[in-house]
Parts: sequence; C-alpha cells; structure tokens
Amino acid sequence: MWRFFLLILSAGALFAQERPIVLKASTVFDGKGQTLHNTIIVIEGSKIARIGGATPAGAVLYDLSAFTVSPGWIDTHSHLSYHFDSNERLAGADEPVSQGLLSIAENAVRTLNAGFTTVQSPGAMVDKNLRDAIARGIFPGPRVLTSLEPLTEASGDPARLRELVRERKQQGADFIKLFASKSIREGGSQTMTDAQLQAACGEAKSLGLRTLVHAHSASSVKAATLAGCTSIEHGAYVTDDVFDLIAQHGTYYDPNIGVVLQNYLENKPKYFGIGNYNEEGFAFMEKGVTIVRDTFKRALTHKNLKIIYGTDATAGAHGHNYREFIVRVRDGGQDPMQALISATSLSAQSLNLGDKIGSISPGVQADIVAFDGNPLQDVTAAGRAVFVMKGGKVFENLGAGAKNDESPISGPASAGLGPLAGAAGR
Repeated sequence: MWRFFLLILSAGALFAQERPIVLKASTVFDGKGQTLHNTIIVIEGSKIARIGGATPAGAVLYDLSAFTVSPGWIDTHSHLSYHFDSNERLAGADEPVSQGLLSIAENAVRTLNAGFTTVQSPGAMVDKNLRDAIARGIFPGPRVLTSLEPLTEASGDPARLRELVRERKQQGADFIKLFASKSIREGGSQTMTDAQLQAACGEAKSLGLRTLVHAHSASSVKAATLAGCTSIEHGAYVTDDVFDLIAQHGTYYDPNIGVVLQNYLENKPKYFGIGNYNEEGFAFMEKGVTIVRDTFKRALTHKNLKIIYGTDATAGAHGHNYREFIVRVRDGGQDPMQALISATSLSAQSLNLGDKIGSISPGVQADIVAFDGNPLQDVTAAGRAVFVMKGGKVFENLGAGAKNDESPISGPASAGLGPLAGAAGR
C-alpha cells in the first residue's frame, strides 16, 4: 500500500514541476564579450539550463528573434527610495508613509522595466524592507543590495567606525557605504581621514563586506584605494597617477557620468532650495557635466582599470538608468561592447555575484533582457527594453509576445505584471 501512495506522490510532484521556458534569439550578447547568433536559451526554474540544442518538449516559447538579447543590466549605484512627493518636490520626512512606500515601489517597477534586474542601493534603512519585499515577491522590482545608512567623517573615530561597520552587518547590510569627500556641488574635497578609511574598509573586509566610497578629489580616492576599499564612486577629479593606482590595486571605478547631474539639472525646481541644491550648487553641476565626462575619457586610457556601471539615480531618474550607457558611448567614447560588459558581467563581479548574474551562460540566474534594436549599433536602443526576465520569471513582454504550439501561456511563464509592466517606466 505504501508503494501505491509513493507512486501517487511522485506523479503529483512531476505534474507540479514548472515547464521549461525557451527564448528564441537571433542575436545574443553573453555579457562577457561574445555574440551568439540564431540560438535558443533554455530556462529551467530560475536558472539558465543550456544554450542551443533542441527545444524541450512542452516548453513555453518566447520568440525574441526580432530583438537583441543580453543579460539583465546592473546598476551598482541607484537610490531607489528617493522620489518626488505630491507637490513635485524631493520627498522629506513629513511625507505620509503610505505615499512614500508607493512611490518607492513605483521606482522599483520602473527600474526593472527598463531592463535593470539588479540594483545596488546605497544609503537608506528602508532599502532593507524593499530588498526583502521584492525577494519575497510582494511586488516586482530588481534584485536589491543595500548598505543601509552610510558612514561619514562625523560617524566617529576609527574605533567607532569599526563598531558601526559591525553594527551594519548585524542590521543586514550587504555592503558598507562611506563618504570620503564633499559633494561635487561643494568642490569634492576629502572629508574622512586616511585612518578612518583604513578602519572602516579594513573592518568591513574582515567581515566579508564590500565597501563603496563616495570620493571626488584625487586625495580622497587615493586614500580609499590604499585603504583597500572595494569601489570608488564618482571620482570627478581623479588624476592619471591615481587612476594607475586604482588599476594596480584592482579597485573598481564607478564614474556616474550620464544620469545623476543631468537629472538634477532637468528637475531643478523640484530640488532647488533643499540643502546645497542652491544656485551655486546648480552652477557647479552644470560645469560638472563636462568635468566628469572629460575625467571618464581619461579613465578609458588606463589599461586594466575596472570601470563598472552605476548611475547614482535619484528622484526623477528611476527607469532612465540606461542613459548612462548612451552618454558613456556617445559622449565619452567608450567602446559599446565594453560599456555593455560594464553593465553586466563586470558589475556582477564587483558585487561578488559573477557566478550568479551578469551573463548568459548555463547555471546562472535567468536575468535576461531584449531590446528593440541593437545598443551596440544604436545607443538609443538601450532605452527600448521590450522583454525583461528576472530569475526565470517574465516581468515585461512588449514585443512579439510569447507563443507555444501546445497550449497557452500559464504558470511561471505568466509571472509578468500585465498592464502595469507595460505602462510604468515608459
């Protein structure tokens, strides 16, 4: 009798298994510099099972042959919690909690729909709840990593900073964010001492945590690099000798040249008068667009410099993360394939997730995006994501749609958002 029940249970388990998904593609960028043609990508569960071969029986088929396919893009620096309130101003502490949460959720949807399946969001305690809610499937959004609250020169002496790093880890931080310099609106001079940086980055490394350092001046970037920090953010005034030092140490460089300053300038009335968002600050940011572009051009001349893809997206920029790619290639002169590698596999490596995301290869998470057009030939195609899959689930499908000769789409293949997925972020 027990064998009979075992057979029934086994049959039920088999029946409940998810059907494989097959993506048919004519052009596939694998995220590591290779281009595949006229192939299929087979997804089982949340992962890519194989590339090429025969289509498995009963698979759900998505025909993406009219588009260009790549791994899901990664934004290593995006502030998902930043948004405008009902008065079209940068939201503050007086905003109703419910309204704020809805706006943050909208930011997540916009970002995912734009083809960004993983985001590193440095600098807010609410990011933890956002990260966990998305991971549980409460609402859609990119995979989120967060630093929680950042640390600054005012956080304390080296001993206190070590203590705070341990506290952040206990609170659930994925990495540590540090401010080592003033903002570009204030000139970007070094604020954290060398000893503070050494203490914070050293303690984080001992705990297995990465460190992202906001640093504009050459001195602050040099100090962070020598302290063994993981990534330098911005670096508007980095000199050639310091770029060489960054490359020698294998430190990642995240320049942020195509979204953050442009977004501030485009939304000036919504920011103006808050903190250092004043006439002097905006005048500096107008000059900063050229400064960071020219610094980026110099960065490209340094061999082995690991330039990753972050935007520093804040309120108004979510869903426009792709503009960084456009500016880097069109205005900064970066090779488009290298820019795509930066947005995929190289950024995944910087997150210590290179074996899990950032490429189209067997065994990694099925984070896949398709564009209407080829971003390597037409940079504006980076803003035309028509298909977005994260972890084997389809969240956006605005193109040719899915088809299956045996039965209509059902189960895991229909995990998209319906009208919301097509409307948000456009």
